[in-house]
Amino acid sequence: MTEIQTPPTTKINTGTEVSMVGFGCFNPGNPPGIIPGIEAATKIGYTLYDTAALYENEKEVGDVLRASGIPREKLFVTTKLFNDCHDNVEASFDRSLEALNLDYIDMFLMHWPQATVPGQKYVADDSISFVDTWKRLEKLLETRAGKVKAIGVSNFSVKTLTELLKHAKVVPAMNQVETHPYNQDRELIKFCQEKGIVVEAYTPLGFADSPFFKDQDLLSIAKEIGGDVTVPNVVLSWNVQRGVIVLPKTCTPDRAKENFRILRLSDAHMQRIYDIENDPKRRHQRLCQAYDPKTKTALGWTYDQLGWNKPIQMMEN
Repeated sequence: MTEIQTPPTTKINTGTEVSMVGFGCFNPGNPPGIIPGIEAATKIGYTLYDTAALYENEKEVGDVLRASGIPREKLFVTTKLFNDCHDNVEASFDRSLEALNLDYIDMFLMHWPQATVPGQKYVADDSISFVDTWKRLEKLLETRAGKVKAIGVSNFSVKTLTELLKHAKVVPAMNQVETHPYNQDRELIKFCQEKGIVVEAYTPLGFADSPFFKDQDLLSIAKEIGGDVTVPNVVLSWNVQRGVIVLPKTCTPDRAKENFRILRLSDAHMQRIYDIENDPKRRHQRLCQAYDPKTKTALGWTYDQLGWNKPIQMMEN
């Protein structure tokens, strides 16, 4: 095991270098509560920050980043178009840019492939296809030239990406999805990497009650490495080592520092984590609460429409 003092970077298809450890700014129930974590992150050395219109804290994120004194060109700031704005991309972008107040947005993502009825988070509007929405994002590169540096997608599968790429003039620079040891999405990651699309992992550590912290394989790996290595160090390093950007979130400065620590795992430890996927009955699950395992839907679309055809198991007690 080798500890990497500064997280590695990767290059997106625009040529821009991006840190492989970013800071996720989603804090449901208390959007501004993420501020202490962001403030700590700016002091620790994070340069990649991920927010969204849905997170309702773009203004706070922008305020903290401006106050940090970090030169704007050293930052990489991502925000997202929410589902009920697919028919009004330019106005949504302008609102996000105004709220962030950071001169420009480095990455603007389509948050989900499905459009929803304005004000109806769970009612899909299938009159607007994600291909149409993507064409509107492509147009942003012309109408908001200099204000948006790159565009990408989120929650796209091999199925939806394959359809999108048939029509896209601009290949998405990023695809942000839920991926971690319990939802590895190896086929999707391979597909994206072959197409030059960088994969980002949201929820890379789960939420407050994450099963990772009790997982015996992950605990054993941390113990075998020794020192003060923790399960978050192991889980985040595993994703980074397979070429995936991680976006852990925390409101706690100490956790922000812990999450910034990346290790070089042994081949044996990497394989042991990969092998978790071979135990689908017990440990294959999504943690994002947008997915409803009872109805097999997420924000108005079925898993099949989204392209997540692999059965998603819930944890056994």
